[in-house]
Amino acid sequence: MPTFEAEADLACRLAFQAGALILRHRRSNLEVEMKPGNEPVTIADREASRIIVEGLAAAFPGDAIVSEEEPVDLDHLASSERVWFVDPLDGTREFVRGLDNFSVMIGLASYGRPRAGIVYQPSRERLYVAAAGTATVRIDRGERRELRCSSVSDPTRVRLVVSETDRRPEIDGLKRRMGIRDETASGSVGLKLGLIAAGERDLYVNPTGNAKAWDTCAGTALLESAGGRITDLGGRDLCYRGPDLWHRSGVVASANERIHEAALRAVEPLERARAPTRS
Repeated sequence: MPTFEAEADLACRLAFQAGALILRHRRSNLEVEMKPGNEPVTIADREASRIIVEGLAAAFPGDAIVSEEEPVDLDHLASSERVWFVDPLDGTREFVRGLDNFSVMIGLASYGRPRAGIVYQPSRERLYVAAAGTATVRIDRGERRELRCSSVSDPTRVRLVVSETDRRPEIDGLKRRMGIRDETASGSVGLKLGLIAAGERDLYVNPTGNAKAWDTCAGTALLESAGGRITDLGGRDLCYRGPDLWHRSGVVASANERIHEAALRAVEPLERARAPTRS
């Protein structure tokens, strides 16, 4: 089985270049535009995307590349065994507000499964890296550490991580049903999944259908290599084979199987409410 280490190494180099560009733009007066869905976008998003997409295409010309900021070739996506999913600036809302919780995310799916991923937080020089068959590592300003998810088994001891700018009211019901008391907020889905991979948080739930493949591919590789699990609210694997790029049944990411099953039971009312009714 291929290890995908060369792909992860290239993704790291491209993320460093994109991150440096993003930080340069952060020191300027950025014009913020709004995309469909009321999502902000800046020149930093678009230029970082160009760096990454062009670098991946030059190195792996046969692979499909899907970036949040580029048109998607759905035919190439559907026919490709390998697909790169790129979010050049995950956490744009945090970025434009001057917060630190934004990241560059590059993930590679092979035959529909995330096999390599990097999440880079340029403001802190923090890099998460995973490639199939190797440990997930975090590098903080040059200091390298292998990561492993926590082994917590009691749902009441779960440490929850939620969205910094889009915390949904459904989370309160989840906390009540599981008995969770510990909650913290973070921007960027990739950084949230990185915290779970590092054993610093145990659970993340997005109860909406607004997450997309580029939001989760890199983080899924990190989490699974560190021993965690990620599915939709019904316990199904997230899909990375087009043409639909949305995770329409939400996202549940956890540190281990026991906590994951507890979380799936707790979100069951949300999953039932999402299911279409039959006449």
